[in-house]
Amino acid sequence: MTTPDTQRPHAGSHILRTALRRNVGAMVCGTVLMGLYQAGETAFPIALGLIVEHTMKGDRNLGSLGLSIAALAVIITTVSLSWRFGMRILQKANTTEAHRWRVRVASCGLQPVARDVDLKSGEVLTIATEDADQTADIIEVVPLLISSLVAVVIAALALGLADVRLGLLVIVGTVAILSILSVMSKRIGASTREQQARVARAGAKVADLIIGLRPLHGFGGNHAAFRSYRKLSAEAKHQAITVARVNGVYAGTALALNAVLAAAVTLTAGWLAFEGRITIGQLVMAVGLAQFIMEPLKLFSEMPKYVMMARASAERMALVLTAPPVTTPGPRRPVAGGDLEIDCARYGALRKLKFQVAAGEFVAIAVYQPRAAADLASILAVSVPPHAYEGVVRVGGQELADLSVEAVREHMLVNPYDGEIFAGTLRTNIDPSGTSRMVPEAVEASMLTDVVALHREGLDYAVRDRGANLSGGQRQRLSLARALAADTDVLVLHNPTTAVDAVTEQLIARNIAKLRRGRTTVVITSSPALLDASDRVLVLDDGVITAEDTHRNLLATDAAYCLAVAR
Repeated sequence: MTTPDTQRPHAGSHILRTALRRNVGAMVCGTVLMGLYQAGETAFPIALGLIVEHTMKGDRNLGSLGLSIAALAVIITTVSLSWRFGMRILQKANTTEAHRWRVRVASCGLQPVARDVDLKSGEVLTIATEDADQTADIIEVVPLLISSLVAVVIAALALGLADVRLGLLVIVGTVAILSILSVMSKRIGASTREQQARVARAGAKVADLIIGLRPLHGFGGNHAAFRSYRKLSAEAKHQAITVARVNGVYAGTALALNAVLAAAVTLTAGWLAFEGRITIGQLVMAVGLAQFIMEPLKLFSEMPKYVMMARASAERMALVLTAPPVTTPGPRRPVAGGDLEIDCARYGALRKLKFQVAAGEFVAIAVYQPRAAADLASILAVSVPPHAYEGVVRVGGQELADLSVEAVREHMLVNPYDGEIFAGTLRTNIDPSGTSRMVPEAVEASMLTDVVALHREGLDYAVRDRGANLSGGQRQRLSLARALAADTDVLVLHNPTTAVDAVTEQLIARNIAKLRRGRTTVVITSSPALLDASDRVLVLDDGVITAEDTHRNLLATDAAYCLAVAR
């Protein structure tokens, strides 16, 4: 990533400030209600102390008893309702804010122009889920922090009215506890950041394994891949244990310090009552507050930890959100129905590649080296930014660098040989937007009709994630149907029939030529059926075009071509 490390904390802080600013209203309401809750909880032992004090003075009439019970009922009702509605407001705001950040991260990952960030898709997924949730927790943390402070202040004031030393003991003890725990929370933040990074790397490895599981089994590399994942997973596990250990020490220390403070308040109050400096009612109040104050102190002392965790997650989100785009697309749009031209392109296995496809022409490119085919497809798909290679690619007479990526992809579709299949139905995989009018024709041209007819749901047949319930040939034909249904002006197909049998391949080749008549079509392939169906064949060898003719003429005149494509 190009953003310097020194800017990441600032970016994470900006994300947290944005989250807080967007939820000021909900946080104010939540803080007021949670403050009422903590005030009511604090008032309960104070009211009990006053009742005892009143009783000790000999005033035991039913009116005073009824008033005392009514006061306790009001306190209990306030505690119940304020907690219920306060947490409802805060949790709704928390969930909504987490959703906003998930959408932001996902939109960055799905933009046509990739961002210059060294993260795999599995890591981005972790950031869009776990980190977004933990960042949004700041919405609850701040109100709970303030409300806990309210409880501590009220308790300190009440104890201070009984005896100044009791109030000072609570204030000094609280400051000491927070000072100790704030130092420990920094260790938690650093450990959490490392844990999140390791878990994200393990998630990315799992995603890679799932995608490549079939080929891994094919050449026996699955065991080595699993060992690699086991190593990453073990590192994530050890880091998780470290974080759990640090959290355990933090929680244990917080609980011990809170207990020591409560015990100190209780013992001090007992000593003062024994000395006759406070009354029995005040002693009851002090003991009750000492027991109650442990809960807000516990909550108060945990807040620094959650703040550090939220900041660590916000900094990881900033890796995606603040990363600059790999390229800056131009503002223009290609001319409808235009031609395709590559002029002296040099990238990877390509060296000064030069050819032109006229509008409406069906051209096949026979590539002898698979790497060159992949590099050519990457350039046309704008997976490689124009500044990353030499030469020029023109669509409709305009350079690719001058066109917006969205406009290019509306005008020209490059369908990879390993097109992704999504969980859903056959229909949603063929027409994700639900706007295509070419679905029946695309299904027929791709020879997907047998798959549709095989299931009584037809096009509404459920497809599992990555097409797990489809064969390799069915997945490839489904991907081809999606490309044909898009009905773009320029269609580039990369090895669209490698997983189908020869008879089906022959039918698909004829269907594509028929369906795409009058539309610019480029097929990167070594399939004799597709080569024969094209208007002309370009031979790409060693990064340049070495021959150009029809398939049958090349078979008759070019021995190297015949050897490369004959089956």
